[in-house]
Amino acid sequence: MAIGENLGESFEYTKEALFGKWVRWILLMIISIIPIVNFILYGYTIRVLRGTKPAPELEDYVQLFIDGLLYVIISIIWMIPAIIVAVILIGGSVGVAMASDPAVAGAAIAGMGLGLLITFIIAILCGLFATIGLVRFARMEKFGEAFAFGEIKDKIAAIGWVNYIIALIVLSIVVGVVYFVLTLIPIIGWLLMFILAPFLAIFSSRFICNLYDSA
Repeated sequence: MAIGENLGESFEYTKEALFGKWVRWILLMIISIIPIVNFILYGYTIRVLRGTKPAPELEDYVQLFIDGLLYVIISIIWMIPAIIVAVILIGGSVGVAMASDPAVAGAAIAGMGLGLLITFIIAILCGLFATIGLVRFARMEKFGEAFAFGEIKDKIAAIGWVNYIIALIVLSIVVGVVYFVLTLIPIIGWLLMFILAPFLAIFSSRFICNLYDSA
């Protein structure tokens, strides 16, 4: 499935999931803005990642919450390498900069910049693997499958590393542009963000689902 086709199908899927189903949309919108409770929305996206079509019903809230909690845990675990690198490289550079004379501090600041770059690259790589890991967790309903490194790497290779990265960049741009435009709208812009949060969450999850199945 081409990127443009995927965007179109994901939009139609999300429109069918929410348009005319206003109770579902309102409930997801309310859920999305309440800390901890918003795990239910993450759990709902897990069901979307399973490839359920039409969009799944909003039911069994306890299971949705558990799936959402696991979604968050999986995402955090995948980011641990980036966190460790950040602590070592950036934290260490900050410590040296604060405790050294100006000459050494300048070198430490330069090192901090390099540390930021390395951390960013590692975070991107972790994110690439975490995305497929979440789909594997959704499909196989086993926590460990989210960290099956070899299988995840093979799936990305089957999709095509370039295609995979470009597709996620396009998705990020589309979602980012929507949010950016909303921030430019006085007063009601932030309200529209809350209203559209479920739409964008389902849209993004469906896009990733289709990308996973394209291999």
